[in-house]
Amino acid sequence: MSSNKEFIIPFEGLKNGKHSFEFNITTEFFEELAYSIIQGGDVKVDFQLNKKDTMLIGDIEMSGTVQKSCDRCTDIMDIPLEVSHQIIYKFGEEESVDENLIVLPVSAFTIDIASTLYELLTVALPGRTVHEEDECNEEMLDLIDKYVDSSESYEDESDDDEEDTDPRWDALKNLN
Repeated sequence: MSSNKEFIIPFEGLKNGKHSFEFNITTEFFEELAYSIIQGGDVKVDFQLNKKDTMLIGDIEMSGTVQKSCDRCTDIMDIPLEVSHQIIYKFGEEESVDENLIVLPVSAFTIDIASTLYELLTVALPGRTVHEEDECNEEMLDLIDKYVDSSESYEDESDDDEEDTDPRWDALKNLN
């Protein structure tokens, strides 16, 4: 997913036990993603990797701010986020249906956590991101109101057309 090599962790040479990694996610991280709903950000990531003989356990702590467009006016806005999550990496060949369990091939010696970090940030976003009422771009709101009003009048006109149907069609509908 990401060409950022800094998010690839080689675990093969690590001893069993806990290992700490720190990352900073910046706007460049999101720019590399083709269809990212997040336009930018500054997020600090603390990743604790607990290596065991048969699995790896990753504890992720993220805090910072991401930029996303407002759902009302489409201007970019800052959204503060705090994320805590645990993910388990297990070795094997079978697929996992658990979103907190990633199955790695037995031959793997690295994990790339970039996609996991992006997914966690995306899921942490609020369902609706809007500015406070007086902070939205007024020009955009005026344009939206203008076009919403004109589409409503168009719908009203089409409703009128349905009321003025041809009586021959009405007669055909009654043939059943």
